Amino acid sequence: MRIITGTLKGRRLKVPDSGVIRPTSDRTKEGLFSVMDARIYFDDLNVLDLYAGSGNLGFEAISRGVATATFVDNNRLSATTITENAELFGVTEQIRIIQSDVQRFLSGPARPFDIVFCDPPYDLPEMAEMVETVLTAGWLAPDGWFVLEHDKRHNFSKHPYCVFTKPYGRTIVSIFKLS
Repeated sequence: MRIITGTLKGRRLKVPDSGVIRPTSDRTKEGLFSVMDARIYFDDLNVLDLYAGSGNLGFEAISRGVATATFVDNNRLSATTITENAELFGVTEQIRIIQSDVQRFLSGPARPFDIVFCDPPYDLPEMAEMVETVLTAGWLAPDGWFVLEHDKRHNFSKHPYCVFTKPYGRTIVSIFKLS
């Protein structure tokens, strides 16, 4: 697992060896960031990375110029790995780690983010509810992007805020925008 482009290009990420983490593949990450690169500037944006795992998506965004990344994951090994990656990359001042269940975190007071990445377990029973929470509870800035990874069990292509959906192998990336 590596950073694709930007100030951290080519750097390798540590990945928790817990057996439960399914990191975003380089192919999928490259595809989703290509879609975003053509439409937004990352400079000075604030990112929320839900089900963060190794922090792969948040660190890619930092490499591309975002100001801050907040990582949320309930796994202690993930939180430790994100801390180690931040130290390795010299970006500890740009990150915040919240070790919490994502559903519990999202039920708390919302703060709008410019980009929300979400790579939950594909069999998450509350997937549709979580999408609605991110979109309607104040987690997404008015011009923000919500990027969700899921599998074919979920189809968001007809969701009123879904502006993009594309499969990358067994992973499907759906992007939502409020405006």
